Amino acid sequence: MVFTAIAALALAIWLYLVCARGGFWLCRQRDDVLPWSPPTGAPPSWPSVTAVIPARNEAEGIADSIGSLARQDYPGPFSIVLVDDDSEDATAELARSAAAGLGSDRSFTLISSRGLASGWTGKLWAVRQGVEAANNAAQPPDYLLLTDADIVHTPDSVRALVARAEHGNYVLTSLMARLRCESGWERSHVPAFVYFFQMLYPFASVNDPKNATAGAAGGCMLVRADALKRAGGIESIRAALIDDCSLAEKMKAVGPIWLGLTNRVASIRRYDDFEEVRKMISRSAYAQLKYSPLLLAGVTLGMALTFLAGPLLALFGDGTARLLGLLTWILMAVSFQPMLRFYRMSPLWGLGLPAIAVVYMLYTLDSAYRYVRGQGGSWKGRAQANVSGS
Repeated sequence: MVFTAIAALALAIWLYLVCARGGFWLCRQRDDVLPWSPPTGAPPSWPSVTAVIPARNEAEGIADSIGSLARQDYPGPFSIVLVDDDSEDATAELARSAAAGLGSDRSFTLISSRGLASGWTGKLWAVRQGVEAANNAAQPPDYLLLTDADIVHTPDSVRALVARAEHGNYVLTSLMARLRCESGWERSHVPAFVYFFQMLYPFASVNDPKNATAGAAGGCMLVRADALKRAGGIESIRAALIDDCSLAEKMKAVGPIWLGLTNRVASIRRYDDFEEVRKMISRSAYAQLKYSPLLLAGVTLGMALTFLAGPLLALFGDGTARLLGLLTWILMAVSFQPMLRFYRMSPLWGLGLPAIAVVYMLYTLDSAYRYVRGQGGSWKGRAQANVSGS
């Protein structure tokens, strides 16, 4: 009787997730089709855009990132600001060479960070300096493209972003960059990472002005410069570890926002071993729970019920409990299929979602453990969790 009740509850959870959670798993919010096709229906004049890229020890991919921005076919004024965040490698030199070597007419500015200010995370302090430089230019931009140093863009990326932003009057237009998914570690983690993100922040809900849900993907965020000022600027999220969603919350308070999947923007950051994927996921997992032990306990139990109860009862239960557990596992596997197709992976990975969820649960516990040890939010040699309290 107890096992049947647990199985029924797990099935009810998945019926809710599949039917009433904004269709998060369907992957329908995408930028495949432009709101209009230039030149037909294009704005009479294209607004100015400045890309701001914070970079700390990004020598491996910075040349590709800067090169992809310099090759943009954007019809309006477009410039690039790179903030070298106290790099200990050749990030600055490689970026400068990439911009010069292309012979682009795009303006390129390199800023050396003024050290890390108290109360700021490293990335946001670098972004703040880049935004300040852009706004102090002779022609301040209408839009700021906040993008990462491991991100590469197709030549029409900025044009497509601005087209969507102008068409929808969005104050924030964000794309979930297509993450690298080649190594075994990447294939076992990346599709689930995006899937879980969509579960937390259903894109349809994010894109609904009447819904309070706000989310963004930090690798590619096009922000209206005037709206950012109204929202309090980068200063308003200076200590945020999950900076993209924190910014989205601020921006949605002043206007509509949009978030979608894309093939136009991709991350080239490699995750070739366990330690790399662990750092990616555990870095901000406990911050998502507001560093609360009670929330951590609740989420751990909730994930066990949601992802483990059904499959375990399907394998080891009997009667009604086994049947309900099997239905739950099937629903789970089916809901993972659109994301697996997006990343061109075998549908059989859907059956492995419970095991992947357990691994993510362990990463969350690891994140809490490292926070207690003073190593929370560690990235590029900096422990950044809860910096406002330091």
